[in-house]
Amino acid sequence: MQMHLDPGQVLELVTSSLDQDKAEDVLSIPLAGKSSVADFMVIASGRSSRQVAAMAEHLEFRLKQAGVGILGLEGVRQGDWVLIDANDVIVHLFRPEVREFYGLERMWANDGPQEVVTVSS
Repeated sequence: MQMHLDPGQVLELVTSSLDQDKAEDVLSIPLAGKSSVADFMVIASGRSSRQVAAMAEHLEFRLKQAGVGILGLEGVRQGDWVLIDANDVIVHLFRPEVREFYGLERMWANDGPQEVVTVSS
């Protein structure tokens, strides 16, 4: 029987998976009260398209193993910007220059307090 994970547990699973895959500059942004789309947005970078794609595939596998439904998965083949919609948590994985170009965190950070999760290396 599978347990239903609450948004905080899904966030913990996501950040733990990204930590294992050596993601860089992991940022967790609480969206409660800002957006009805999700409770959290996680933005992280990989050093190469290959690393971004691998992080996405591992995260997809770990989420499915935990019984978390994935509503959308885009961009894995290119590996420049991968979007994973895990319902309560939206994950954006970027190559650094693509992340800089789109500046998602700037868009959301202006909206109030943000919480930065530092991932150990």
